[in-house]
Amino acid sequence: MTGPILILGGASLDTIVQLPELPAPTPQTIWPEASYRALGSTGAGKSLNLVALGHRVVFHTLLGDDHEGRQVRAALQHPRLHLLETQTAAATEQHTNLMTPDGKRISLFVQPPAEPDSLDWQSVRRAARDCALAVVNILGYTRSALPWLGADKLPIWTDLHDYDGANPHHQPFIDAARVIFLSSDNLPDYRQTMAHLVQQGKDFVVCTHGAAGASLLTAAGEWLEQPVVPATRVLDTNGAGDAFFSGFLHRYLEGAALSECLRAGAVCGALCVASRSLAPADLSPEKLGVESTG
Repeated sequence: MTGPILILGGASLDTIVQLPELPAPTPQTIWPEASYRALGSTGAGKSLNLVALGHRVVFHTLLGDDHEGRQVRAALQHPRLHLLETQTAAATEQHTNLMTPDGKRISLFVQPPAEPDSLDWQSVRRAARDCALAVVNILGYTRSALPWLGADKLPIWTDLHDYDGANPHHQPFIDAARVIFLSSDNLPDYRQTMAHLVQQGKDFVVCTHGAAGASLLTAAGEWLEQPVVPATRVLDTNGAGDAFFSGFLHRYLEGAALSECLRAGAVCGALCVASRSLAPADLSPEKLGVESTG
């Protein structure tokens, strides 16, 4: 069994609005198919999927002293999840996500993430000493952790999400990471972007394409392709990318071949969209066809 996984950044309380299609930019009245509040954001999604797969997780996030923060804390309670939070004067991050059954999304940051001027990382740094690797999500506040993570030589993975290939916000995370995940949503030539990232010294880069599967490029120039695994049903596509990341990382830490890691990611993503939670209640290593790490 490996040490815990350190995850930095990303917990919110979201309002999910299910629509048959995204609305046109015209005045209108819309009757959603469903609407509900749920735990959201990339760090929470990765944390809950990884603990369900048997891993121990140290998760740091920013939360406000408010009702939403208390709901987030309650939703993150798990015996294998060690939550380290910094309480902020700002309210807890909140989104309203307009979602369609095929995975399209418009995210409205109705309460943006807090951006504290400074942060005391000492408790996180102490907890990181036993961790196998760090997953640093691309929130503004997590940038200040990159120097000490580098000094402590903790391998860094990052998820650039819908990176457009040029946004300077992402560059510090790209520079620090050994492994990069991203989506092709905003990339006119995702293969060129992946090749450029690998040329910057990455071990490998994984690019997800929603219903079209995923691609992986290694430092040795090997391309791998993974088709999507059909879901039994599609209830909520929110968090599918984080579930994919978690399934992939789970098998990677077990020493599986990269092709097997891609397959595990696709299975985990299919299980996620069949649930209204970031991690389905029945998720386990056995669901991926492997034994528990815990």
